[in-house]
Amino acid sequence: MGTLVRAIAQEGGAVCYAIDSTDIVAEAERIHETSAVVTAALGRLITAASLMGAMLKGEEDSLTLRITADGPIGSVIAAADAEGNVKGYAQNSVVEIPLKSNGKLDVSGALGKNGHLYVIRDSGAGEPYVGLVPLRSGEVAEDIAGYFADSEQVPTVCALGVLVGPDLTVQAAGGYILQLLPGAAEEEISAVEAAAAAMPPVTSLLAGGADAGELARRALAGLDPEILDSRPVEYRCACTRERVERALISLGPRELEAMAREDGQAEVSCHFCRRQYRFSKSEILDLAKRNGG
Repeated sequence: MGTLVRAIAQEGGAVCYAIDSTDIVAEAERIHETSAVVTAALGRLITAASLMGAMLKGEEDSLTLRITADGPIGSVIAAADAEGNVKGYAQNSVVEIPLKSNGKLDVSGALGKNGHLYVIRDSGAGEPYVGLVPLRSGEVAEDIAGYFADSEQVPTVCALGVLVGPDLTVQAAGGYILQLLPGAAEEEISAVEAAAAAMPPVTSLLAGGADAGELARRALAGLDPEILDSRPVEYRCACTRERVERALISLGPRELEAMAREDGQAEVSCHFCRRQYRFSKSEILDLAKRNGG
């Protein structure tokens, strides 16, 4: 279980969402059995999605982030609800590339620098909003900040981090998104810039015992921040057998009858939680009948 907080500067010129996502990223690593650099890349995107999910306005809204680039990981996807609960997966869960010259995991090398970040917001009514921006670095945090600057014209500071141990376990993960609000005073802008410059790495703070509230207070240092709320968030997949049945029914009776005839069964695996759903020949034919077959 992670913790996500929302904080605001006393004068109302800046707001910050911060999260300790250590347990969430650890659960993603457990489910997908990712290599170290994939854990770092997926963990950063999951962390960002949780923060951005909590920024949604409607209770039924949802958000999906997808990075598609030229690195060996392929596509990486993270989806969050309006509470900040999140799930995700990488196209290739095991990638081995050399460390960077400073000894750090090479996330941009694994994701790729030439590609795009997709931001999809779905309110459940009408067509989802889809935002698309070129990647700036492939390091994820800079790409998220670039999305807000380019697509929404909102000055944004984003920091994300995942610390992976030698045994591939997640030792710390988290991050924050800080945004300047309309009417922010020059003093507030200067304070945000100074705080960002002085901010230690997120994983160093979390590994040292800091919590999400401390991340937010440091990000808003000098602005007398107030924590507005704190909530638990988790890795959560809402897949069910009934949802899989509806997806199969949508294939149409002819496709289902052909599946039953040729394969004799069906096995569907959820990308996000790797849960498997098996359907016998008779169950597939029953689904075909329910769709008018």
